[in-house]
Amino acid sequence: MKRLLVKALKNRFDMAKEDAIALVKTVEGIFDGEEEIDDMSIDKYARALFYELQREKLLKIRREEFKEQGKFVRKYYWSFNNDIIREVAYEKIKEEPYKIYKKIPKTAWLTHSYCN
Repeated sequence: MKRLLVKALKNRFDMAKEDAIALVKTVEGIFDGEEEIDDMSIDKYARALFYELQREKLLKIRREEFKEQGKFVRKYYWSFNNDIIREVAYEKIKEEPYKIYKKIPKTAWLTHSYCN
């Protein structure tokens, strides 16, 4: 699954392979070999990362409700969305013909418009 997640991150976020590998190591370290982890066991930075991965549907969250000492309690659990990871890893990357323009800084556009 590690290799598929690296490919999925590269495809979805247009990441360099080295960055995707480092991110997968971080996520795997948080999961620590578990299939599912409790949301309360992670710090706020990991949670922010997980929410970003959830927006892209690479991670999913499950909610459990139960009654404890007369109060309703909700617990959340994170897990990999293996079907979507596999799908994203093998999807064809769409080439954007004007992608080069996104790399040009805004100041260059402003300078050009003042010169003309």
